[in-house]
Amino acid sequence: MKTFIKSLVLAALLLTGSATLAAEVGKDYKLLNPAQPASAAKIEVLEFFFYGCSHCFHLHSHLSKWEKTMPGDVELTYVPVIFRDSWEPMARTYYALEMLGQLHPLHDALFKAWNVDNLDLSDATRIADFVAPYGVDRAKFLAAYNSFAMQSKVARSKQMIRSYGITGTPTLIVDGKYLITGLQPADTMRVLDEVIAMVRKEKTAKAKTGR
Repeated sequence: MKTFIKSLVLAALLLTGSATLAAEVGKDYKLLNPAQPASAAKIEVLEFFFYGCSHCFHLHSHLSKWEKTMPGDVELTYVPVIFRDSWEPMARTYYALEMLGQLHPLHDALFKAWNVDNLDLSDATRIADFVAPYGVDRAKFLAAYNSFAMQSKVARSKQMIRSYGITGTPTLIVDGKYLITGLQPADTMRVLDEVIAMVRKEKTAKAKTGR
């Protein structure tokens, strides 16, 4: 009997502990108003970031590790933020490397260049010099960097910043309506997992009701 009672107490404590870890709206995440369109096929996670942001740099290793083992029903998309003109070269760099299919491992290298090595990557020439040793064709990179298609990508990034009300980096948006920012990296990842689980339940419920 005593063993049974102890088991009940332990179960209650575990339930209480898990409840205290649940992400709270207004504390751990915010609700976007209005919500933005999101992928219907998968649970969409957007990270708004800037390579020169130290907070983005500290989150990056956690998010990069998480990305390698994230659930199959989740899709992570990076959105380079342009809060001022001096940030645009890095956004163009991200998109140019993405267009060339050479973003990795340069995504990591660019974070390190800014936050560890303090390199000056303020213009296309310096950036092209930096990426070339990683096997990126300098001419092709500059062509993509200055292409017409790049104009639309930069414009889209700026539009998303306005639509999602992004005021700082890093900021995560889940399913177009849940905003996570201002937390320590470990807390950010915990809340991200909990919000994803919440969205998954919402999608399952909608699928069952047909709404």
